[in-house]
Amino acid sequence: MRIEDESYWRVKLTPEQYEVLRLKGTEAAFTGKFADHNEDGMYTCAACGNQLFDSKTKFDSGSGWPSFYDVVAKGNVELHSDNSGGMNRVEVVCANCGSHLGHLFNDGPADKSGQRYCINSRSLDFKPQ
Repeated sequence: MRIEDESYWRVKLTPEQYEVLRLKGTEAAFTGKFADHNEDGMYTCAACGNQLFDSKTKFDSGSGWPSFYDVVAKGNVELHSDNSGGMNRVEVVCANCGSHLGHLFNDGPADKSGQRYCINSRSLDFKPQ
């Protein structure tokens, strides 16, 4: 579902979602609706509904953004090198629609994957179990 026509996304998404998902913006820490969210269920892409993260992999990283130590399925996200802002990071993108989700860091729980998917709440929807 790679829709490259940005006018489609401008209509489908809220301005705040568009800023994050399509323009690779970032919401302020501790402001997102899913930062302290703890229900059981599935986190999906706010743009296309692609399943991304099971709530069982969510953890409190103290970063102010929803953090997960693994994805539902490796093929559901893409990882890209991101050297913007003078930093060398790994961008996390929805594999279905190409929308920006957040970044991947190697400071997650050591007893799990050791990874932290640091994801913007604005890029997520939630489907309760």
